[in-house]
Amino acid sequence: MARQIPHTDVLITLMGAPHASDQVTTALRLTQSLLERGATVQVWTCGYATMLTQRSLGSDKPRNLADWNREYPSTAALVEELLTAWEGRLYWYGCRFCSDDRGAVDHLPQVVLRPPGGYAANVAAADKTLHLGGI
Repeated sequence: MARQIPHTDVLITLMGAPHASDQVTTALRLTQSLLERGATVQVWTCGYATMLTQRSLGSDKPRNLADWNREYPSTAALVEELLTAWEGRLYWYGCRFCSDDRGAVDHLPQVVLRPPGGYAANVAAADKTLHLGGI
């Protein structure tokens, strides 16, 4: 039996190499803004974007030489913060094939891995779909 995907207002699909541009920041800020305005959101990551929720990233990024004493949260920490703050209104999915292909196997516990063929169910469960990036 297929997994039931909760209905959401928006599905944000984040694809490809996440650090090649500002697409991750854009996706996270858009997600937060939508949630703050009362929307329900699901995020689907594909390609190297599946690496964003790896627990091995820890809570902080490596130190910034330009600002040595300041800590910057990792993407995993930012996603976990959003998932915790908006539990029941934010859902995070990862493409199982892309994740396995890249060795991304230790995701945050809230991340649901789905087969690529399951993406259609996520699209059907959302009123609007936005794609960021490309593979």
